[in-house]
Amino acid sequence: MTGTIIIFIFIVGYIAIALEHPLKINKAASALITGVICWTVYMLQSSSSHTVGEELLGHLGEIASILFFLLGAMAIVELIDSHNGFEIITQKITTSSKQKLLLIITLITFFLSALLDNLTTAIVMTSLCAKLLSEKEDRLWFAGMIVIAANAGGAWSPLGDVTTTMLWIGGQVTALNIMKQLILPSIAVCIIPALIISYRYKGKKITYIPVQESTAVEKKDGRIILSAGIGFLIFVPAFKTITHLPPATARSSSAKEPGLAMSR
Repeated sequence: MTGTIIIFIFIVGYIAIALEHPLKINKAASALITGVICWTVYMLQSSSSHTVGEELLGHLGEIASILFFLLGAMAIVELIDSHNGFEIITQKITTSSKQKLLLIITLITFFLSALLDNLTTAIVMTSLCAKLLSEKEDRLWFAGMIVIAANAGGAWSPLGDVTTTMLWIGGQVTALNIMKQLILPSIAVCIIPALIISYRYKGKKITYIPVQESTAVEKKDGRIILSAGIGFLIFVPAFKTITHLPPATARSSSAKEPGLAMSR
């Protein structure tokens, strides 16, 4: 009976999350309330509150490790962005063809999302395209392709998607195995729509938007932070494989170092 009640509460909570905009209730609030009610029902129906309390602490520990991991990741990404590290990628793009630009952006997004999470990569690359493209319709088409490439790139890496990261931290999948199994399907999912959309821009040229030039010192700082940030992100799965410690440990300690460099 208790299980049936909890399942019903979960379904109602999930519907509330899906209907966030019509209900005008933040999905985070719906998720938290659903979790509290489920655990409360489980606690009231249990014969041992002490046992339930230990189970709750165990689950909270797992969730906390994921949150620490993501906080470290976001700290690294924000440091790179604040030092204009991503603009270094934009400055390397010199093609005047929209077709080639789409393929280049798709390729960068695909591999970058394997290191950063796919949502962050999509936001970063979309903002970069906004600086390269002047027409709104072009920006929308490029943004759509960026979303596809970011999701495809994040699927084959333990760092690229929150769901995959949770499975990896929980021990359900290994970094090497998920990369071997999903790299080819991910490439196919990315390259097919990229080729279809790129045909739309065959022979079309880019009208560049003037971009403010960074100083030599700013460019140097950006290169250092970008290299260090990506290096730390790659270091995480290697650290977990060698030491078998939680990824949050590697990410939290690594996230501190760019901050120290900045303060110096």
